[in-house]
Amino acid sequence: MTEASISRKLDRPGHDGSAGEHLACLIDAPESPAGPAGLTWLGGFKSDMTGTKATALSNWARGARRHLLRFDYYAHGASSGDFRKATVGRWLEDALAAIDTLAAGPQILVGSSMGGWVALLAALARPERVRGLVLIAPAPDFTQELMWTGFSDEIKATLMREGVHRAPSDYDEAPYEITMRLIEEGRNHLLLDKPIAFDKPVRILQGMRDPDVPWQHAMRMVEALTSTDVTIQLSKEGDHRLSGVADIARLTQTIETLLAEIES
Repeated sequence: MTEASISRKLDRPGHDGSAGEHLACLIDAPESPAGPAGLTWLGGFKSDMTGTKATALSNWARGARRHLLRFDYYAHGASSGDFRKATVGRWLEDALAAIDTLAAGPQILVGSSMGGWVALLAALARPERVRGLVLIAPAPDFTQELMWTGFSDEIKATLMREGVHRAPSDYDEAPYEITMRLIEEGRNHLLLDKPIAFDKPVRILQGMRDPDVPWQHAMRMVEALTSTDVTIQLSKEGDHRLSGVADIARLTQTIETLLAEIES
């Protein structure tokens, strides 16, 4: 098995169809996999593939002899791009390109926060490839339900007038630039207003003290999913990150159990 993740760059077209953009990717590829299924990590909004949970998952994958793909979305981490031009649709395209090109075997998609939304969209786009989902504080429809709906009239006016709102962040010293482009394009990918036609296993880990994605939001997703094989683990003291030692142990145990189920 490899001692370190393999770094790859995946060429991607620009928004105008030009060349020059790339996705930065990291791959853990064991010489003798423990089973046919592989995993793809889908990170959150403004996070990158070297964050605490993603790194812990990489360490686990090497020990468990599982293929793991990580990547940074357009305008995230080590990937290229202008964040003001970024959209949910672009990030979904990135995810599908990475999965189609670099993932190995039937997939379990592991999505955190915004990555939960992207994971759901990718699973719907690749039903023959995705065998299950593990979602951490999933935030489907967050641009509409957790941003736009909660914005004050002043923020909405700023967005419509200037095209961008600079929102303070608890996770970064610099403010997040939320664009009207992001809000409007996100409406093309909303899932919670209709049944989500995914009928394979879904495992959800959610903190009840999450200030960014309330646990009730995750329950809306549970109700919308058509799958009957859906479980949610609520951590009463859990926050949005869910990156403590116990949280990581719960995540890897959930993945191990799901792998055993889909490969039995």
